[in-house]
Amino acid sequence: MRPSDRPTPHSPPPLAGPLRRLLRPLVRLLMQSGITFPVFADLLRSLYVEVAVRDLLKDSRARTDSRISLLTGVHRKEIRRQREAGTEAEEAPGTVTLGSQIIGRWLGLAAYTDARGRPLVLPRASTSRRKPSFDGLVRSITTDVRPRAVLEDLESQGLVVREAEDRVRLNVAAFVPRPGRAEQLFYFGRNLADHIAAAAANVLAPAAPPAVGQAPAPFLERSVHYDRLTAAAALRLVAGGREAAGRLLVDFNRLALAEAEAGDRAAAKRRLPRRSRVNLGIYLYHEDDEPKGGES
Repeated sequence: MRPSDRPTPHSPPPLAGPLRRLLRPLVRLLMQSGITFPVFADLLRSLYVEVAVRDLLKDSRARTDSRISLLTGVHRKEIRRQREAGTEAEEAPGTVTLGSQIIGRWLGLAAYTDARGRPLVLPRASTSRRKPSFDGLVRSITTDVRPRAVLEDLESQGLVVREAEDRVRLNVAAFVPRPGRAEQLFYFGRNLADHIAAAAANVLAPAAPPAVGQAPAPFLERSVHYDRLTAAAALRLVAGGREAAGRLLVDFNRLALAEAEAGDRAAAKRRLPRRSRVNLGIYLYHEDDEPKGGES
């Protein structure tokens, strides 16, 4: 924030209004989940210190308790307490890592899709390595877990269905993790964090276009929104949006798989570390507008 943009003691910062709207559904979720304000405040206090140390104060010599306290507004005693306690690294649940790779390959690789790009119904096992099978798909990703155990786990989540003759079908309609499971909570945190990170980077980006070879162009962060629709029109848009989003994600998954495999080959030849990640997310929201004053 530039000095001229800093709020006076009697005026709210420009970010206050958008921030209030952004946090409202989160606060509602917290209260419905039994997380009270003191618990959230303690989490937020520790996060202020963590972000200051890890993200903003790049020079280790500047990471003094006084400098962190000045930047965050957190008391130095609390900062010392948090330094001693440390923070735990957040890791993705194993079912997320393995399950997402299986689904991604099943939808994106030509060996596991038909001529129209739809996922094949796979035999659980195959006598030939050249023929696609569920066991072969799992083994192409990991040999640390038995394919039968993976099948039972995916089946318990409703992601796959076992059919006659020991064949396995991918349940495309069940890609959304079940409410409250570790998988859903992981994606809840990661996807919303990436969305906010992209939008925040765009807000903080300089007004002038970046020079060649320097900062990238603004992140993709767009939406199409309409209000004052009839209920029937809104539902038709929801259905159309789901279909269009599904096509985009499947196409992008195929592109990402091809790029990942090409990158693996290049990294193996040149011994290059893999340090970058990409997350393309889509959201669609629908609710009835609340009537304004004088409307009914």
